[in-house]
This record gives sequence, C-alpha cells and structure tokens, in this order.
Amino acid sequence: MKEKILYNKNGKVIHPSHIVFDAVNTILMILICMISIYPLYYIVIYSLSDPIEASKGLTLLPKGFTLYNLTSIFKDSKIFRAFGVSAARTFLGTFITVLCTSFMAYIFSQDKLPFKKFFNRAVVLTMYLGAGLIPWYVTMCTYGLKNNFFVYIVPSAVNAYFMILIKAYLQSVPVSLQESAELDGAGIGTVFLKIIMPLSKPIVATISLFCAVGQWNSWTDNFYLVKNLELKTLQLTLYEYFQTTVPTKNMKDLVDSMSQRQVTTTSVRMSIAVISIIPIFMVYPFVQKYFQKGIMIGAVKG
Repeated sequence: MKEKILYNKNGKVIHPSHIVFDAVNTILMILICMISIYPLYYIVIYSLSDPIEASKGLTLLPKGFTLYNLTSIFKDSKIFRAFGVSAARTFLGTFITVLCTSFMAYIFSQDKLPFKKFFNRAVVLTMYLGAGLIPWYVTMCTYGLKNNFFVYIVPSAVNAYFMILIKAYLQSVPVSLQESAELDGAGIGTVFLKIIMPLSKPIVATISLFCAVGQWNSWTDNFYLVKNLELKTLQLTLYEYFQTTVPTKNMKDLVDSMSQRQVTTTSVRMSIAVISIIPIFMVYPFVQKYFQKGIMIGAVKG
C-alpha cells in the first residue's frame, strides 16, 4: 500500500518524525507553562478562599469564595499608605528614567558629539564595575537622599542598559528627519520631543515596562536608606510579612483588625502578595503591542 504523503501549507513534505516532535514539544511546553503559572494561581485562589477552608488545602478552585481578605487589606492604613508610595515611585521613577535615559541615548547617537566613543565606552563600563554596597550607601547619604522620597527616583534616572537599547533603536530612525527639522529652526529639545520620541514608541514602551517592574518590585533602597514609616513601600511591607513563620507585630495587628471573621496569617500574606502583583498585570496589556517590536529592533541593531 502506498504511503500517504503529507504536505504543509507551503507545499513542503511533512515527515512523521516532525509530527511526533511537534506533539512532544507542545505537550512539554504546556507542562512547563502550567508549572510556572500554578504558584501564582495558587496565591490568587488562596486569597479568594475562606481562610479556615483554605488552611485545610487547595488544589484548583477556591473554597468558600470571598473577597473579604482583599478588601480588608486596604482598610489597614499601613498597607494603603505603602501601596500609594509604591505607586508614586513607580509612576515618577519610570517617567524620569525613560525621559532622562532616552535623551542621553539621543545625545550619544549623534555623530557630531565630541569624544563619542569614549563616552559610550564609559557608560558601558558602569555595567561591569560597581563600587559596592557601602560606597553606595555613603554616596546616597552624602547627597541627602537618606529618608528622602527622591532616593527612589534620582539614582535610577539614567540606566546604562536601557540607554544602549534606545541608542540601538535610534539607528533605525532616518537622519534626514532630524536634519530637515533643524533646517526649519528646531532646536535639540524640539527634535527630541516632537520627532525622536514619537518615532521611538516601541522601544520606549519596552523600556517603560522594564523600568516599571523594577521600580514596583524594588525594596532594598527602602530597607537600607529609608526608616521613615511614611515612606515605606509595599514590597518591603510584603518582605517583612514573609520573612519569618512567626507572626510579627504588624502581622498580629493586621489579623486583629480583621477579627470580624476568622483569618490566618497565611491568608493575609497571600492577599498582600496578590495586591502587589495586580498593578503590573494591569500595565502589561497596554505595552504588549510595542514590546516585541521594540526589543527585537534594539537587539538586531545592537
């Protein structure tokens, strides 16, 4: 009996071994995705479950569905304030970093910049050499950034890695656009804001996502330099709740404030964790369409 030959949509022969490979590869990728996603899913269903029922064990669905855990978290002034501080540092920090780093990349991409190669290499060198924790701490204190909200913003205003990505992307922007604008009398600021930035939406969106995630998840600067409780971030608060199995005073106070219903320290921790990841999930869909284009062009040009 003649063996049946399969063809793909391009007219190429499909070998049976390719079908087996694709099937195994697909199943393997699905399993890896499930293993990666399930911990996050577990945190979500735990926070949506009745604390007592959840403590008995969960698998796929929440038990005793309730929003009490999540809504009660924001009734605690410490959590609400920490959420606001994290949101403020993420918004301002991302804006300042993207603006300053993009402008620096634009300047360094100009052929008429004196000592261009030297400056570019000096910036790249900062990615490999660091002074260490103690010199960093002393420097921040010297600049007056200890117990100051701007410690979350100023040190990250320029990022060498982001600058390299943006600079590589700018190589795809026609030089004629800048030259024509300069002939019409546009200055460097006008060219940057009205020509370069609008044409750089893909890479700017990519950098914005990276920066926003980094700002939202950062807590070490708060841990080392900020002792003012009014400036505590949500991530440091979450770290303090998770760092020990023994409930801390803050944890006990929070559990006591939710005493209208039976709650557990685990349910409180899970609820805070969910609240800390929701903003990033909300930001990502808005920049997804630019993400792949921006990072690929930057990689190819680099």
